[in-house]
Amino acid sequence: MLTGGAPVPAGGPARPLRRRPHPTPQVAVVGGGVIGWAVAWRCAARGLAVTVHDPAPGSGASTVAAGMLAPVAEAYFGETELTGLLVESAARWPAFAAELAAASGVDPGHRTEGTLVVGLTGDDLAGARRLWAYQQGLGLPITPLRPSGLRDREPALAPRVRGGAFAPGDHQVDPRRLLVALRTAAERAGATLVTGPVRQLADLSAPVTVVAAGCGTAALTGLPVRPVKGQILRLRAPDAGPPGFRHVIRGYADGEPVYLVPRTDGEVVVGATVEERTDDTVTAGAVLRLLRAAVDLVPELSEYDLVETAVGFRPGTPDNAPVLGPLPGRPGVLVAAGHHRHGIVLTPVTADLMADLVSTGVPDPLLAPFTPARFTGTAGAGSGTTGPGSGTAGAGPGTAGPGSSAGTAGTGTGTDRPDHRPVTDSGTRQEEDRWN
Repeated sequence: MLTGGAPVPAGGPARPLRRRPHPTPQVAVVGGGVIGWAVAWRCAARGLAVTVHDPAPGSGASTVAAGMLAPVAEAYFGETELTGLLVESAARWPAFAAELAAASGVDPGHRTEGTLVVGLTGDDLAGARRLWAYQQGLGLPITPLRPSGLRDREPALAPRVRGGAFAPGDHQVDPRRLLVALRTAAERAGATLVTGPVRQLADLSAPVTVVAAGCGTAALTGLPVRPVKGQILRLRAPDAGPPGFRHVIRGYADGEPVYLVPRTDGEVVVGATVEERTDDTVTAGAVLRLLRAAVDLVPELSEYDLVETAVGFRPGTPDNAPVLGPLPGRPGVLVAAGHHRHGIVLTPVTADLMADLVSTGVPDPLLAPFTPARFTGTAGAGSGTTGPGSGTAGAGPGTAGPGSSAGTAGTGTGTDRPDHRPVTDSGTRQEEDRWN
């Protein structure tokens, strides 16, 4: 559910100047969020005939996401392989953003000022320091700062803030602009959109299918992808000016996690909750907690307009890592889903690895820890796949899985973490209807 709304580039996706129609699609991408369109763009740019299937493209979590590119601030205990993938993808973002802007004519809003991670109280700071020590032990670039050093970088921070750290490599992008840019680039490269529901993968005629349907992936593949609800706010600076701070600000305020993402057009994204539930209700309590924490860290936000409240559903997995690679027992079916909080930062590496896999049939070693086989118990299932010239997409009907939600990942929640426990939940009926 969205109320209000932030502007996106006018004109929407541009039509390609020239398109060479193929009699039969070589690649079907199920899902028109950021991940789906990125995979479609990379595949179409390799000369493959691509169709994107989505009855409501861009209506999932991609539109709600904050857009933090945070391989350092999102590095948590026990997730070293995921952290490595985050670092690799973040390193690809500058070139990816520049190439995308050139291909689409749309600026995706990539900004590189970095991120400040702060603690309002002594207890907040003590918890943050333990995580910084772990991140520094991995060799990640994060530098602790005294309160005076923080306010030298961001004078808008509250005097009560006890300390923090600077993560120079944690950047941001505007997911709404990104979505428009990716669709435009993909369509200019020759990809086409089919706005109809995909009831089962066997209905698709392409020899290779990439399932990038957020938590709709569960119903199509049987993989344990579940919805994780996130409530998120958008504020706007007064008098049509820019926000009074430049860096992404993440941290705790009296134990409440929050992040603040400033945009050049005056928008500030404030997020987000992490809830193991599937209703799409914006609650007064969540809005109150997010706004209180935001204003505690940056007092001037109390004078900003509240222009939007929204709910999105992150596609989570039992181990919080994405599902990337061939689906065991389903020749020609690849999965690019389950990105949870990391869909935006993982967009470049996901698109590149999946397009390489589609075009060559050879999986990159980076995929090894993230294949669907880790949930199916099929030994060696991730060792390879057929390319677009052979194989049958969707060898069997879709199977309803243990979870379903909307779109791709990206809302996140400051510095807290959800449980690692799998949740058996039928998911949101609205999203199941969308794909089924």
